[in-house]
Amino acid sequence: MVDMALAAEVKALRDKGLGDDPKLVLKIFELMKQASAEIEDLQEELEDIDEFIGQMVVEDKGFKWWVKIGDGNFDYGEGETSDPSFTMSANWETMGGLMSGEVDGTSAYMSGDLKIEGNLQDTMAYGEYLAFAAETMSEMDPDK
Repeated sequence: MVDMALAAEVKALRDKGLGDDPKLVLKIFELMKQASAEIEDLQEELEDIDEFIGQMVVEDKGFKWWVKIGDGNFDYGEGETSDPSFTMSANWETMGGLMSGEVDGTSAYMSGDLKIEGNLQDTMAYGEYLAFAAETMSEMDPDK
């Protein structure tokens, strides 16, 4: 079941921004994990993706998290993962902007603000799924 109190908290984070604490992204990913298990459109999307693990690194905050997507599953965790398909690295301003939708990933990559090592196809699938999940979750009404 999707925790609607968490949905309201994530909505507030998106409205006011993530501030200076990269650990707040974990709240977004917890909501995505719950929604991915409950919302049929998200489940169908996950079933069409071959499983991969991505590593995210916030360089100026020393913060890392991983995301595992595909084969019908969505999972995440704080810290490092072994053998990721890709690694995305950026400062918090860029990474936080990516998570809030204020920064375009392609533009950040082309300008050098976002560094990507590894499988670009999986990186693109990651970005597409996050955008689809964010759009789908924006339709949830935490006040109901």
